[in-house]
Amino acid sequence: MTNKEKKALNPRVQWAKFTVVTILYLLFLYWVKSWWGLLVLPFIFDVYITKKIRWQWWRESDNDATRFIMSWVDALVFALVAVYFINLFFFQNYVIPSSSLEKSLLTGDYLFVSKVSYGPRKPQTPLTMPLTQHTLPVFECQSYISWPQWGYERAKGLGTVQQNDIVVFNYPAGDSLCTADQYQAQDFYRLAYGLGEGAYAEQHGGYLPNLSQMPRQQQRDFFAQLYADGRRIIDANPSTYGTVTSRPVDRRENYVKRCVGLPGQTLQIKNHIIYTDGKANKEPDNVQYSYYVKLKAQMPLDLIDQLGISMEDIASLNSAGYLPLTNASVKALKARKDVVESVTFVDDPTQWDIYPLNGNTGWTRDNYGPVWIPKKGATIKLTMDNIAIYERPIRVYEGNDLVVKNGKIYINGKEAKSYTFRMDYYWMMGDNRHNSLDSRYWGFVPEDHIVGKPIFIWWSHDPDHGGFSGIRWSRLFRLVDNIK
Repeated sequence: MTNKEKKALNPRVQWAKFTVVTILYLLFLYWVKSWWGLLVLPFIFDVYITKKIRWQWWRESDNDATRFIMSWVDALVFALVAVYFINLFFFQNYVIPSSSLEKSLLTGDYLFVSKVSYGPRKPQTPLTMPLTQHTLPVFECQSYISWPQWGYERAKGLGTVQQNDIVVFNYPAGDSLCTADQYQAQDFYRLAYGLGEGAYAEQHGGYLPNLSQMPRQQQRDFFAQLYADGRRIIDANPSTYGTVTSRPVDRRENYVKRCVGLPGQTLQIKNHIIYTDGKANKEPDNVQYSYYVKLKAQMPLDLIDQLGISMEDIASLNSAGYLPLTNASVKALKARKDVVESVTFVDDPTQWDIYPLNGNTGWTRDNYGPVWIPKKGATIKLTMDNIAIYERPIRVYEGNDLVVKNGKIYINGKEAKSYTFRMDYYWMMGDNRHNSLDSRYWGFVPEDHIVGKPIFIWWSHDPDHGGFSGIRWSRLFRLVDNIK
């Protein structure tokens, strides 16, 4: 036995190691307030002191193959457990999959996301394959077991979500989805209402009713019928849509947006400018809106590179005639009289796909609200004019039975004229304002959906450029808080 091995077996050394590990472990349990973890203490004691369990029995094997294979298995299991533990409570990586935050965060940016910033959630779906969100790669099957489901609890963080923070969260409307591959990432409720709307228009010669002239109860009945018709179409076509399934909160898709509205604030969008409590919110430096661009000639490559126009943007220009542009890009395009004939802001008055999907507000993506954002412990008066806005938080996120009959609201079987919220909620929007599915389309983000805060970009690769040339060197290790 070597001196190193003898030292490792020294009782004083073992007791010192056990004491340090135990103190650190107890501090961790105190932080997450999960005292079930005390059941692990006898095993920690055995590893360092009693050694009754042969944790590494394979080291004593005479078989070289057994020692070799088990050493790798041991290392792999330790790595998986360590990474799962770190991802669960401290940080995880996240890649920007779409252009909804451009030009602040770009498609192909890889983010270091801190869960300590807002406090990590305790596992809600504990039986989950490590390093997967909801689907096992290769096998393309569910990577978690839905039972048991634990309630929402969050350990204390370094701070709370602040106005204009960029935040990673679970997609709120992702509780239901179609299992067909092309529809899994699509908003199930918008899909159902859209199909129902299409069926209604087809039956009525393309005619859609004037909702502003309907009484509120009649509006609700109309939207309920649209949803029911859309759901029947989905259920009747499993070869197209697959089956309808649901996911627990922490197994839903991860989204990243900017928080533009905090609990208790009143938010309104007027002529695409966001106001909270009547005060205009500072727009991000790289905020984008869509503009119709009429060209005199093909846009040169140097101009495309200068403005950071992606292939996705070019496809949008070719198919719909518009580009998402920052204020600086608009000025640069207008200055190119040799290439550009006109640049015109896209004014889109679409109302039918705006949240709440089952209520007529007359709001659009550029003129929205005012809407009060629910705050934990705050009480709101419920009326037929606002129930569509707050129905989903009350019924889905906070688990109440809510029914509207004959112009009256019933919660858990009792008529309700007010409601006190049990969670904080947030309003999230993308910086690419005309190309972002956000709170304007699916509503509030509950606090139990908050995952963490991006700290820095650790890697960035332009999907339009392959290999080494696609690396965005200037973005590496750039702090997200500096992206305003």
